[in-house]
Amino acid sequence: MQHSPLEMSASAKSHAATDTAELDATLARLKRHAEPFARLSPAARAGLLRECMPLVWRVAEEWVRAACEAKGLDYEGTASSEEWLGGPMTTLRNMRLLAEALDAIAHTGKPGVDDANLRVAPDGRVEAEVFPTSLVEKLLYAGFTATIRFEEGMNRDDVRARQASFYAQKDPRGGVALVLGAGNVASIPPMDALYKMFVEGMVCLVKLNPVNEYLEPFYRRCMAPLIERGYLDFARGGGDVGKHLVEHPDVDDVHITGSDRTFDLIVWGPPGEERERRKKANDPVLKKPISSELGSVTPVILVPGTWSEKELQYVAEYIATMVTNNASCNCNAGKMLVTSKAWAQRDDLLRRVREVLKGVAPRKAYYPGAFDRYQHLTEGRDGVERIGEATAEQLPWTLIPGLDANARDERLFTTEPFCPILSEARLDEGDPSAFLDAATAFANDRLWGTLSAVLFIDPRTEREAKDALDRAVSQLRYGAVGINQWTGLVYGLVTAPWGGHPSSPKHDIQGGVGWVHNTFMFEGIEKLVLRGPFVVAPKPPYFVTHRAAHEVARKVTELELGPSLWKVPSVVFSALQG
Repeated sequence: MQHSPLEMSASAKSHAATDTAELDATLARLKRHAEPFARLSPAARAGLLRECMPLVWRVAEEWVRAACEAKGLDYEGTASSEEWLGGPMTTLRNMRLLAEALDAIAHTGKPGVDDANLRVAPDGRVEAEVFPTSLVEKLLYAGFTATIRFEEGMNRDDVRARQASFYAQKDPRGGVALVLGAGNVASIPPMDALYKMFVEGMVCLVKLNPVNEYLEPFYRRCMAPLIERGYLDFARGGGDVGKHLVEHPDVDDVHITGSDRTFDLIVWGPPGEERERRKKANDPVLKKPISSELGSVTPVILVPGTWSEKELQYVAEYIATMVTNNASCNCNAGKMLVTSKAWAQRDDLLRRVREVLKGVAPRKAYYPGAFDRYQHLTEGRDGVERIGEATAEQLPWTLIPGLDANARDERLFTTEPFCPILSEARLDEGDPSAFLDAATAFANDRLWGTLSAVLFIDPRTEREAKDALDRAVSQLRYGAVGINQWTGLVYGLVTAPWGGHPSSPKHDIQGGVGWVHNTFMFEGIEKLVLRGPFVVAPKPPYFVTHRAAHEVARKVTELELGPSLWKVPSVVFSALQG
């Protein structure tokens, strides 16, 4: 499935690009340390991570303040919670969980997943439950589970044998990984580096996106133990710097979080006849291994049922949260509601979504190209509903309902709106089981991307349509599938692998290839399935309507520094203020 012809990513101009001589010297230094790093013991690696953790907490407030200023958010307001949770909290959690996994490898040779959490599903697929894994998590996330589904044909022994394969090598030589960092979420660049370093065993250079290169001082301070030993470094610059680094002989491996257009430029070369020839011949310009996380038009599939007033309001607030978080500049932002024409409550739900959005001030459209994308997707179109005022710096929340699911030329099906647009496509099927089958086919075959999909289904309907739900979960070609929960949580869990479904060939990369996070270091992954209650009480602190979200987010960040049952009551108390 091809993307819309509009270029959907753009980079701000770097204010202080790293010069070529410095880049070359940095890579030479990293190359010298690649083999020594690869041969560090798991215990020594865990020690490095634990040196970094208190440094993350030490810079956390400055980090969040800087991100709020860049994105036009009030640091003292509830929206700052997004920068706590999407920055220091997830980075800290990643470090802690990797350190725990390395401790387990030091003692047993494998990260610690109990055999009881490794099982065979009714359809024969091997599954591993990777969340919750501690008493603190079970208390704070009652009713939630995150389960990896492995590729067809793997058995339990295969899964165990392939787990943490780097640490099974006798004399690893390592290598230099280049991470082309994302510009939207603050934890992506350091967490991508942590995966390359501590799961795949490579030293790492992170080329920051110009959009968030202002965060470099905080990354350097909190990851100083890795930088000082020559295992990690950061660079700045635009596409020219990225091209120099990708082609550099000292770079052995590339990872990108960003756009499929950038991926194609790196792998296949500039658009034109030569690129098409290379794709047909499977002759990429880039001969090095490359992994990527590239996004999707995330479907939010609303299975028709009979919902209570409380349930309708809860789901409306959740949908608004998926749209407004980070000014809708998330690769997993809810973008395409999939509803039934026969669902009697469809209009009521959309009315409630509109009302919630009216209560959320429009955000600064901070990501480059947002205004162009918005114009491209809304111009000349009837039925566009704008909520809030547009200014020179901000775009209104925008709803585009009633799209024809059979339309072959619908831009909103093939273009990821990295701007505040939520659309809706309606299907004919009214029976829940038939609707689930149709919605799965629509998402797989009509919507661009393979990163994430969300389904909402009430418990009563789930009992009636269990087989159809199981089919949908099995057949959806997405790397993360959320049942009653946003896939943004999958990103934040960190034990869960994060990446596109492995079905996409390199010549049509869709949501990407490979995985990050994945602190249990599994391989042969097909997807991650997150399940949660249809309605969570008290209101989750990541909801845009939570009145104490920023207080909870700060406490959860501190909790990740050192989880303790004694800290749980304070977190719960603040959560109850929502």
